[in-house]
Amino acid sequence: MSAEIIYGSELAQKMRDEMKEEVTALKEKNIVPGLVVILIGEDPASMSYVKGKQKASDYVGVDSELITLPEKTTQEELLELIDQLNNKSSVNGILVQLPLPDHIYEQAIIEAISPEKDVDGFHPVNIGRMMTGKDTFYPCTPYGIIKILQSKSIEIEGKHAVIIGRSNIVGKPVGQLLLNENATVTYCHSRTKDMRSYIKNADILIVAVGREHFITGEDIKEGAIVIDVGVNRTSEGTLTGDVEFDSAKEIASYITPVPKGVGPMTITMLLHNTIKSAKKANNLL
Repeated sequence: MSAEIIYGSELAQKMRDEMKEEVTALKEKNIVPGLVVILIGEDPASMSYVKGKQKASDYVGVDSELITLPEKTTQEELLELIDQLNNKSSVNGILVQLPLPDHIYEQAIIEAISPEKDVDGFHPVNIGRMMTGKDTFYPCTPYGIIKILQSKSIEIEGKHAVIIGRSNIVGKPVGQLLLNENATVTYCHSRTKDMRSYIKNADILIVAVGREHFITGEDIKEGAIVIDVGVNRTSEGTLTGDVEFDSAKEIASYITPVPKGVGPMTITMLLHNTIKSAKKANNLL
């Protein structure tokens, strides 16, 4: 048995095509969803990611503005800019590209963004809404993972979902979203004892540790659904995931590849949240 490969890139394109139509209809009502991305410094990975966001925004018709600031920008200057954008009606989404320089306290910046414009889904108010099962802006990568599972009509309710990794960006929120869908959720992390025994019992396995081929086919349960969030660069310079794809696909029932798996869905869900924010601001939701 070989797994069905779920290409997030194909789902992302389908959703972006639908969003393009939705934005066209909004523009006929003089509503233009606006996203501002703030980039501090010149981190190559961040710059590449931001370019991807701009290209996707252009495609669906979201008005995307990139504000680049020098590495030496102070926390006070950044907070002042966010305050201005919070009060600007043409801006529906504000995203500060992480990581930030060491002299800026990340949490202070996240909390300064208005929850109504927090299209990254990281503000404590939106995290709280997610935790209590309320409608909100969900963090983009976890939300994309749920959409990937739903796109294949994969039953989540009652399944044992095992999350490897407990970051605030992926691990913790994806576990909460799966719990909201009535899965039974186990978190594994660097301090977990006998981690492989949990992995072997996972119906749905989500791996987000940033370690090349941390999981192999031997580790997983026959027929498991494997979602690989990791992006690692090999010594040859190619991209690969946290899961050793070739061995895992012989055991799993569904698997996402790296690249073209979860990654494209992250930007797609960011656009989804920005459009949703514009609709909310205009009392269309």
